[in-house]
Amino acid sequence: MEGILPLWKEPGMTSHDCVFKLRKILHTKKIGHGGTLDPDVAGVLPICIGKGTKVIEYMVDSGKTYEGEITLGFSTTTEDASGEIVEKKPLLRALSVQEIDQAMRKMTGEITQIPPMFSAVKVNGKRLYEYARNGEEVERPVRKAQIYSFERTSEPIFNEESGTQSWSFRVVCGKGTYVRTLSVDTGERLGFPAHMSKLVRTASGGLEAKQCLTLDQVAEKMSSETINDFLLPIEVAIKQFKRIDLSDSLYEKVKNGVPLTKKELGLVEMPQELVALYYNDQVVSLYMAHPSKKDLLKPSKVLRNN
Repeated sequence: MEGILPLWKEPGMTSHDCVFKLRKILHTKKIGHGGTLDPDVAGVLPICIGKGTKVIEYMVDSGKTYEGEITLGFSTTTEDASGEIVEKKPLLRALSVQEIDQAMRKMTGEITQIPPMFSAVKVNGKRLYEYARNGEEVERPVRKAQIYSFERTSEPIFNEESGTQSWSFRVVCGKGTYVRTLSVDTGERLGFPAHMSKLVRTASGGLEAKQCLTLDQVAEKMSSETINDFLLPIEVAIKQFKRIDLSDSLYEKVKNGVPLTKKELGLVEMPQELVALYYNDQVVSLYMAHPSKKDLLKPSKVLRNN
């Protein structure tokens, strides 16, 4: 079995839980996922099977889309609705859509984030959530994140009794973005403690929600022997790279890992990123500019060699 399975991860399980269950359902051990989702968050989880596991990193590196909700008025230990309240500052009036939209616009582009204590980032060999569970606070690394778009998708709702205000949002972001932290930092920009009160991942690794199957549906397709109809080719994970189709003679070189000149590959300029080499309409290898030899490309990763 080989390919990419668009899975809809339901809340209440980790991404690793999904992989564990799928190994049993699909009767294969060679399975990995292309981008961790928090246990409480539902959404698109790309699953790589067989040779598909070779392209996991390219799915993880690609953009993701989330739809969620920000609530102003209090913050939590986990930066989402599952945590305990740590700070309260009730709103005495509703913020205008202009104030909210302006704050959100300022959160786009390349931003810096400090990962939440309840996250899987490692510090001194331990994950932050391990420190958090022990009640320990450690210095967290500042990380860069790319926010391509961050927009309000509903009218803000002001609750005078609780002193809170909430609105829905949609964000398209790069790898490693903490949407919880984005929500908290947006609240800070508006002058209030905040948390992410809802979240769903609607796209990841070029896969969308409408393509996804749940674990139960995967088991059903496996039983009816139709699962292969729902597996996507591994090529979907590398479609962002320039495609070059190989002749028979070039393929003989590529399958043996031979470096090639840019002229042999029909390139006018040396590529700034990987190029995908295809033979008989299937990707066989990814090549990159040689680090020390001018006009030469070398293999970065062999995906198929038979």
